[in-house]
Formats: sequence, structure tokens, C-alpha cells
Amino acid sequence: MKKLILLSIILISCNSNVKEQHWQKGNLHTHSFWSDGDDFPEMIIDWYKKNDYQFIALSDHNTIANGVFWYKIKQSDIENNTLKKYKKRFGDWVESKSDSTGIFVRLKTFEEYKSKLEDSNKFVIIRSEEVTSSFENKPVHINVTNIQEKVNPFKGNSVYDVMQKTIDAVNEQREKFNIPLFAHINHPNFGYGINVEDLKKLSGERFFEVYNGHPAVHNEGDDTHIDLETMWDLINISYYDNNKPLLLGLATDDSHSYHRKSTNLSNTGRGWVMVNSKQIETLSLIEAMESGNFYSSSGINLKKVIHDEKKFKIEIDPNKGINYEIIFMGYRKEGFQVEELKRVKGTSAEYIFNENDLFVRAKISSNEIKKNPYREGETTQAWTQPIIINN
Repeated sequence: MKKLILLSIILISCNSNVKEQHWQKGNLHTHSFWSDGDDFPEMIIDWYKKNDYQFIALSDHNTIANGVFWYKIKQSDIENNTLKKYKKRFGDWVESKSDSTGIFVRLKTFEEYKSKLEDSNKFVIIRSEEVTSSFENKPVHINVTNIQEKVNPFKGNSVYDVMQKTIDAVNEQREKFNIPLFAHINHPNFGYGINVEDLKKLSGERFFEVYNGHPAVHNEGDDTHIDLETMWDLINISYYDNNKPLLLGLATDDSHSYHRKSTNLSNTGRGWVMVNSKQIETLSLIEAMESGNFYSSSGINLKKVIHDEKKFKIEIDPNKGINYEIIFMGYRKEGFQVEELKRVKGTSAEYIFNENDLFVRAKISSNEIKKNPYREGETTQAWTQPIIINN
């Protein structure tokens, strides 16, 4: 009975009858002058648009980019020629003024920059907020994709309490507006603020950053903290055993710095999601993601992610001269952890489900060194979403 209930909650992402998949590239975690990014929203969006992304969400801290905000140009902005570049690209669109205290530029609101840069069924801009809270000295950051009204940061008596209050507020907003929107847990190892036990207790949470391109988020953990991929698996074992929808893994940039490229800075192009949606529009993209119909990547592109009730198949879109490895990972009956089920070197692999398999996901790795990594020696990877097996 438990398996049937779980299957009714989680939609299967794709099946063997799917002949064509439409992968749309997007980033759900990005910052601008509306909070602590170092460029104007339009310049950031323009970069993603020109670099073959189909959607972007600017997720500034505790704001949804509305109202009047005159940003004061800082010395670092002068050094980066930020306003000069903005005026060169957008001309009379730019509104600036100066007085004895400095130069000010009015930041365009979400509705303004969306109307300026969005292209119908080619490039979509999704409203977002990074709800930025804390408990004691532990950061609690939760993004909300397709948010309609600002969610204020919560106080609570624990990290779990702060997270659950935020998630409840997001789900209440979803019901209020009757449209798809979702929260996702950001960089749990940032400041080591969120642990596995916190996340196991949550109700109503479906998304989690398994990869974040900021150099301070500790994706790999350290000597006393586990890595995010292991954390993801442990949470999903608990969710499965407790009849809760599985957590889905995201890769994001968490970009803040747009003028200099450095391993020490949070730059663009480090992590993204690839969503299987024929239509490039907000509701279709979110519905596909909520059904698990996407994969996450830090540099590897997949041609196909196909499964049915019997097997799971991965096909890579390879770069010349790069070696790849596809690893199928799974949670099995009577098991205590997610274990390696099959490892294949090459650009395609198939796994036949075993009668003991409960859920299975795939990790794809390579020997390709990232051009602008968040840590030295980083190689490209990709992650598919866990599939519940109907044995």
C-alpha cells in the first residue's frame, strides 16, 4: 500500500515510449543589485539569455524586486565600469541621477525587466525570492520559484522550525493563487547551518540543492560534515520509509559576481537544471520539475533520460576527448543506505531494475575540468532524479 501511495504522489519523469525530449536549460538561484549581487538585473539576465539558457530566476534576498529603489553606485562599481556597461547595452532605458552624495540608478522592477527581456516561448524570467533567515548563528536560506507575494523571513526555536514555517508559508501562497510554485532548500552546508535530521523532519518540501556554484557552500562537506549527495540520499531513505514524496536535486549558480571570473567568486555558468518541457513557459517548466522530469548538471549534457517499469537508460551528449562514467545508485529492501548498483564507462548505459530496488537515481561524472570552477580541480557532473520502482 505504501508503494502505491508514493507512486500516486510522485509522477514518473519519462518513459520508454518518449521518442523526443526537449531539454530547457535554466538557473534558479541568482543575485543582483536588488540584494548582494554586483550588477543590474537586466545585465545578468542578458548574460543568461546570450549563453543559451531558456529560463532564469533572480532570487534576491528577502525581496521580489518591486517598488522604487534608487541604487547608489559604489567605488567597486566604478572600478568595474558597471554603469558604463549598463548604459552602453540599454541606452535610454537607464534612469540615473546624481547629487552631492553620489550617483544613483533606479533599479527596474521584476515586471519591468521581465517585459524588456522575456521572449515568448524562447526565454522566460521567473519571479523568485531567497527567503533569508537564521537560527542563532546558523543560516537558513530557502528559494521560492514563481513567488507571487514576498515571504518575510521567520524566526523560530530551531533550524527546523524556521524552515518549516517558511515552507508552510510558500505552500499557503500556492493554494491562495492556485498556481505552481515551490520552495527549495539552499546550500545546506553553507555555514553548516542545516543538517540531515533537520531536513528529514520537514513536511511539504520537494527540492534541495545537491550542487551550488558558490565557493563557500561546501558541497563536499569536510572531516566532520557529510557531502550534499550523501545528505540527499539519507533524506530520501527517510522520506521513502515514511511515505513522503522524495526530495529532488537541483544544481544552481548562486551567482553574485559578474565582472571578474575567479574560483574565489560566485560566478555564472557553474550549475543548472535541464527541464524536459516542450513549452518554454513558467507553468510548464514548474510542472515538469515537480514531476521529476529534469536533471541537474555542472557541465555534462544528457541526450536522453528514459525509464519504464523495467529499466532505466541514460545517454550522454559527449564532448570530444572526454571520458564519462555513469553510476546507478539505489536504495534496496532491507538496506540501510543508498548503494552503487551498476557502473559503466562510456556515453550510454542501461540498468535493469532488480526486485529488491526501492528507488534508483543516476550520477554521471567525467574527467573534464571545469573552465571556471568553484574549487580547484573540479570536474563536470550531472545527476538524475530518483525513481521509485514499482515492483
